Amino acid sequence: MENTLNLSIDGMHCDACVRRVTNALTGVEGVHVGSVKVGAATVTFDPQKTSPEQITGAIDSIGFAARSDR
Repeated sequence: MENTLNLSIDGMHCDACVRRVTNALTGVEGVHVGSVKVGAATVTFDPQKTSPEQITGAIDSIGFAARSDR
């Protein structure tokens, strides 16, 4: 069963940021990207393969600050 995660992302300001975040999210095993826009993203994920902390960590590692809006 997949869970949905809504994220707020600080530091994004353009389409290049959207692409970087999309690429980071796609690189996390078990994550399916629903949408990414400046300042936010929605993903579904397999909790047996990843966690919300790993997902936000992938975004944080590329220079943005992500938090879950559960």
